[in-house]
Amino acid sequence: MAVHKFILDDTFDESLYTLIGIHCSLEDYRLAYLINQYLGITLTRKSSDLDFNKGQVSYSIYEWEDHNQLITWNLVSNICKTQELKIRNYSSLFDTKEKITKTFHLLPEHKTVNYFLKIESEFSFKKEKYILDSILKIPQVVTAYSIDSGQLKSKDNLIFK
Repeated sequence: MAVHKFILDDTFDESLYTLIGIHCSLEDYRLAYLINQYLGITLTRKSSDLDFNKGQVSYSIYEWEDHNQLITWNLVSNICKTQELKIRNYSSLFDTKEKITKTFHLLPEHKTVNYFLKIESEFSFKKEKYILDSILKIPQVVTAYSIDSGQLKSKDNLIFK
């Protein structure tokens, strides 16, 4: 019996998207509002956050689906801080519990980035530059830049569906 082997290209694995890293100290809802104002889009908070580690770590996410151009925009937080109580091993007259804050990152290789703007569509260089320039016009944004998604080790964390 003959054995047939099918070889598929990697084009099915990669969806086309543009990823922009944003550095700013704004709250997520405020940044979403300003991006909506400067880019003329309508990002809204999704009903549920991105959950990792069985709900222990969650990242806020905003989404807008442009049905006219078939583009999906996502603004997602890169930082999640959680607090847990740790019981001290030594005896004391005072509180024996200590609060520990742990910080988790959606993309650990970009720990300094506060937010990611993921645009699921292939843009021309001019359109991507226009989006970056518009984001950089927001006074509270320190910097924003494109990130090469091919270099990411944890790109599976960017699958939001």
